[in-house]
Amino acid sequence: MKKHLAITLLAASMFTATACSSPAAAPAEITFPSSIQIEDGSNQVISVTSSEEVFVVPDMAELVFRISSEDSTADGCQQKNTEALDKVLEYLETQGIADTSIQTSGYSLNPVYDWTSGRTITGYEMYTCLTVSDIPLEKSGALISGAVENGVNNIDSVSYFSSKYDDSYQEALQKAIASARTKAEAIAQAGGRTLGGMIHVEEYTPNTYARYSRQVTNSSAKFAAETSAADMAVMPGQLSVEAQVTVEFAVE
Repeated sequence: MKKHLAITLLAASMFTATACSSPAAAPAEITFPSSIQIEDGSNQVISVTSSEEVFVVPDMAELVFRISSEDSTADGCQQKNTEALDKVLEYLETQGIADTSIQTSGYSLNPVYDWTSGRTITGYEMYTCLTVSDIPLEKSGALISGAVENGVNNIDSVSYFSSKYDDSYQEALQKAIASARTKAEAIAQAGGRTLGGMIHVEEYTPNTYARYSRQVTNSSAKFAAETSAADMAVMPGQLSVEAQVTVEFAVE
C-alpha cells in the first residue's frame, strides 16, 4: 500500500513538473480598430466636417477720425480741441449723420517734454477720437474729405461691412452642408454602403468680425492737406463669409 502511494505521488510530481516546465501559451492576438468602426446597427453613422465661403461686396463703412490739438497750456489745448471737435460734429450733422451713428471713442491729454534739458514740459497735446458708423459706401469718400476740411487731421481707420452679411452666411451654410453630403457619399460608396439621411448637425460659431475689413491709415495733417481738394477714393474689395459644420449621416 505504501509503495503504491509512493508511485502515485511520484507520478503526480512528474505531472506537476511537466506542467510547470511547459512553454507559456501564446498571447492573444491584438487587433486595432479601423478609423471607421460600426459596432451597433442602430448607430451606423458617417461624420464629416466641411467649410465653405462666399464673397460679398461691402455697401457700408465705419470711419474712425481723430482730432489732434497742441498748445502751451493744458486749458488752451483742451479749448482748441473742443472747438475743432464741435466743428466736425456740426459738419456731420449737415450730412445727415444721426447722433446714434457717432461715438466719441477716445480721449487723451498729455504733456509734451523737452528731454534735452531735463524733463521740462514745453506744452500739451490732446486728441479726441470719433467713430462714425452706418455710412453708405457711396458717401464715405466725400464724408472723409469733408471731415478733413472741417478739422479732422487724422484718419485712424476705415472699416467696410455688408448689410447682406446674414444672407451671405446662410448661403455659405447651405453650401457647407451640401459639401458635407458629397464627402459622406464618397466615403459610404468606398465602403460599399448606402448613405442615408442627415441625423445630426453641429454648426461652429462664425467669427462675425469677418464681416469687417479694416484698413488702418494712420493719416496725418499733411495727408489732410493733400486730400482736402477732392473726395477720397474708397476701394472696399470683397468680404469673405465662411460657414463650417460637422454633419452626421446614417449609413444603410
